[in-house]
Amino acid sequence: MTAPLSAGRIAALTALAMFAFAANSVLNRLALADTAIDAASFTLIRLAAGALVLWALVRRQSGSRLAGDWPGACALFVYAAAFSFAYRALPTGTGALLLFGTVQVSMIAAGLFKGERFRPLQIAGFVVALAGLGVLLAPGVSAPPVDAALLMVLAGLAWGVYSLRGRRARGTPLAMTAGNFVRAVPLAIGLSMVSAADARMDLAGVLYAVLSGALASGVGYAIWYSALRGLSATQAATVQLSVPVIAALGGALLLAEPLTARLALASAATLGGIALVVTTRR
Repeated sequence: MTAPLSAGRIAALTALAMFAFAANSVLNRLALADTAIDAASFTLIRLAAGALVLWALVRRQSGSRLAGDWPGACALFVYAAAFSFAYRALPTGTGALLLFGTVQVSMIAAGLFKGERFRPLQIAGFVVALAGLGVLLAPGVSAPPVDAALLMVLAGLAWGVYSLRGRRARGTPLAMTAGNFVRAVPLAIGLSMVSAADARMDLAGVLYAVLSGALASGVGYAIWYSALRGLSATQAATVQLSVPVIAALGGALLLAEPLTARLALASAATLGGIALVVTTRR
């Protein structure tokens, strides 16, 4: 039996995981904004590096083997590809807010569709969260490019589907994620072949992709699964709301991206609304 984690260790692991999740946005944006690598190549290298690290972590667990399935791998691939293509044009914080906002909203909507009963305060929070995303996407001088924004929304929907499937999957979360990463690699190879005419790479872009896959994804997910042993479902959902904020700060520090009033307002509405949903007792 695994020994319970101390409160301090849970907090440290949770913080590391949130920084790893935010690092995926920062590394992707750094690669596509400041290096020559194309989105399809970044996606392939990220998934391959993540598959290798996760496979090695599963191998270390006695008696463990890869799990997952092809539908889950397809959802993972759509998320990773749309994520990378969206970050060709989206600022780091805007992309992270669209991604995590869409993931949470889609999972809440799935609960409502399945007949889960929400209190009036939770419904109000859901509406506020939708309004926050609407503020971010509304036309205006500081509005993100529509095509890139829709790609990130697609990435969020795909990750929401992946997360919902993961609740019913067999095997440990680590083994499931490792198996899905391994299955997603051939799909990414296919995307790279289709996009071969636009393929470009340089050392910095490849390095960012490897760091995103191996550390921010592979090691980051492993840390998160360890932290989840000491978190309630509500705590796990709420703490992830910090990721867009960390990503926006990373984009401001490393890419000199402005922290606009629109992003601040949309973040407050979207993340506040979602927090209201997940923290209100049903």
